[in-house]
Formats: sequence, structure tokens, C-alpha cells
Amino acid sequence: MNEPLAERVRPKTLEDYISQNHLVGENGSLTHQIKKGIIPSLILWGPPGTGKTTLANIIANESKRPFYTLSAINSGVKDIRAVIEKAKQSGGLFTSKNPILFIDEIHRFSKSQQDSLLAAVEKGWVTLIGATTENPSFEVIPALLSRCQVYVLNAFGKEDLEALLQRALKEDSLLKGKQIKLTETEALLRLSGGDGRKLLNIFELVVNSEESNTVDITNELVLGKIQKNTVLYDKTGEQHYDIISAFIKSIRGSDPNGAVYWLARMIEGGEDLKFIARRMLISASEDIGLANPTALVMANTTFQSVTIIGYPEARIVLSQCAIYLATSPKSNASYMAIGKAQQAVKQTGDLSVPLALRNAPSKLMKDLGYGQDYKYAHNYQNNFIEEEFLPEEIAGTPFYQPGVNQRENAIKEFLKNRWKDKYDAKT
Repeated sequence: MNEPLAERVRPKTLEDYISQNHLVGENGSLTHQIKKGIIPSLILWGPPGTGKTTLANIIANESKRPFYTLSAINSGVKDIRAVIEKAKQSGGLFTSKNPILFIDEIHRFSKSQQDSLLAAVEKGWVTLIGATTENPSFEVIPALLSRCQVYVLNAFGKEDLEALLQRALKEDSLLKGKQIKLTETEALLRLSGGDGRKLLNIFELVVNSEESNTVDITNELVLGKIQKNTVLYDKTGEQHYDIISAFIKSIRGSDPNGAVYWLARMIEGGEDLKFIARRMLISASEDIGLANPTALVMANTTFQSVTIIGYPEARIVLSQCAIYLATSPKSNASYMAIGKAQQAVKQTGDLSVPLALRNAPSKLMKDLGYGQDYKYAHNYQNNFIEEEFLPEEIAGTPFYQPGVNQRENAIKEFLKNRWKDKYDAKT
């Protein structure tokens, strides 16, 4: 069997595991739990090739538990139930000895498939370890997510990738039969995009393409062998973040040309269209906000349309929305307002709700003054009566300051006519 290099040198123990020190280093958040064998159900979230499957196997080995695995690509509800039944029969009496059920690419499971896991996780029949490259907040149902801890794996850094290459040279029996010299590694590292599996696959391809047993790895050799496989856009590596950043900044900077160009780069690179649409949803509120409230409606409709239509037609919808957002007036006033309010909460703590604003569903609460002296705005002229809605300690604090644009200029006038002290001519 021609087993790939990445599989041949896959770490078997925690000591051999490279990178993710924040999780499994000496003081890692998972290290103590793994050593003790007390493992919660968890979701491993990170880019491809960062060791999610490897870590799941190591957790099972270190905790000496039965290990079952499913791939969301080719497993259905029937398969899930069959594995859970096997796991129940092989499990011990205590939660710490429960079998581990590892599900690769759990974000590909439908809602019904994820629902089928709930009872097993809730009752402790299995300890679930899910691996995903997508944000669990969006791709894992809330009921399942609430039963799991989420741990983030980072893309491999330069030192990690070089350590992988050195381990492969040292441990792999097939590579030992050759005289391999790593003269230059920049091209290998760049093409890997922080993906350890991709790095080893490229490395093996270059080595095997040479007829001689003596191989001098240089940037020129690597690029010459890979040729058109050179990654122009890595949707899980550094360019993933750089290009989406350029895209959003083009929208924020009101440049439709830049927005469409970076959109095209992502589409041609195979980026997840829903990811692009989600980022435009955020931008519609963060960068445009009340300067053009319809922008959020447009972005939300775009997200729904992309989900229904899919590629290639969805690119047209994305382009329309990107241009609309880029050419909309801009305001970050809402974004700044919630930031100021959160900062106030952190600084002042849990301030009491004024009695007049409290709910009073019972006689006791009414007797205690809950809701007393509350003025019902609709009973007054223009449906407004000046009243303080903040705790006494921060009364009069204006968190929202309208931006300078046509829409928010009107909002500013509205507020000045009612809250003269908060929104005077200087604000």
C-alpha cells in the first residue's frame, strides 16, 4: 500500500505532537485533561492540516478509551446510530472511560444528523470529538455546541513546518533511503499555506519526482516541480485573511473596483461563498450602519440567496451586494456605540436596574416599587417624555453619537429635539 508521507509520520503520542502549545504544551488547556483521561466532549476548530485528527487519536490513546470514527462526508443518521450503539456496548461504567466518537468535518452534517448525536452526548454514552474547518458558531447546531467545549487550532508557523520536515527526514524509512538536503525551504513553506499535510505531500512529490537518490531541495526545484499547482489563493492560510481584509477595507473605503477585484480573487480561489456573504453582513452594520439601514437588508438577502443558489450564479449576487455596500454612505456609529457601552459595563459592573424600569408581574414586586413612576411614552405628546433609562451611576452617558451623513443627520435632529442635554449642537 502506497501510504502518503503525512500518514506515515503521523504522531502517536502527545510528546511527538508538533505545534498547538496553547492546547497541548506544558501548560496547555488540554494537557492536564488528556493526562488524567478526563475528556469533555469537544470541537476542534482549525484550518486543514493542523493536526485535528491526530490530536483526537492521541487523546483516545492517552486516555485508553475505545475509539470510533465517522466522516461527515459519507455517513448518515443510520451510520451514526450504529456507531453509538457499538460505543454504548463497549463503554465502561464511568464517564471518564466512555468511548470516544470522532467525527471529521462535522460541519458537513445536516441538522438532523447533528440532532442524532444529542442523546449520546447528553447521557454520556460517548465523548464526542468533532473536527471542523468552519466556525462552529455557524455550522454546529446550538444544542450540540452547548454540550461541547470548543478548542481552536492555529495554522502551523514556520518553525512548526520546518520541524515537520526534519521529523519526516529522521523517521520515515522511505526517505532514509535517499540523501536529501534541505538547502532552501521557503517555497515549500509558502505553498503549504500553514497546512502540515500539504507540506509533506508537496515534499514527497518533489523527492519522488527526482530519479536520483540524491536530492537537493531548493526553491527553484520545488516551484519547477509543482508548476501550476502553485497556490494563488489559499482559502485556509494567510491569504484567506489578507484578501478578505482587503475586500472589507475596499468596501469601507467606498471603492467598488477594489471590492469586486478582491471578491473575484476569493471566488476564483474557491472560497466558501457563505463566508464572503457573512463578512458583508458584518460590514453592512459595522461600516455602513444607520447611514443606510437598507444595506443590512441587502446583505442578509444576499446571504440567503447565496445559500439557495450556490456557485456559479451566486457570484452575481455577491458582486451586486459588494458594489452596493461600497457605494453606500458610511457610518460606524452603531459599532462605536456598542463598544462604549460594553466598556462601561466592564468598568461599572452589574448596576441595578432603576425601579421604574423593572417588570412587576406580581403584587409583591409592585409593593416593592417595581415599575412605580414609569412614564408610558405613548401617553405624551410626540410619544415622548424625558426620562432616564440608565442606572443612576452612569446617567446621562451618550453612548451613541450619530455619524455625519444624510440619514444620521436626521437622526441627530430627532435626538436633539428630545434629548437636548445629551445631543446639543456640539455633538
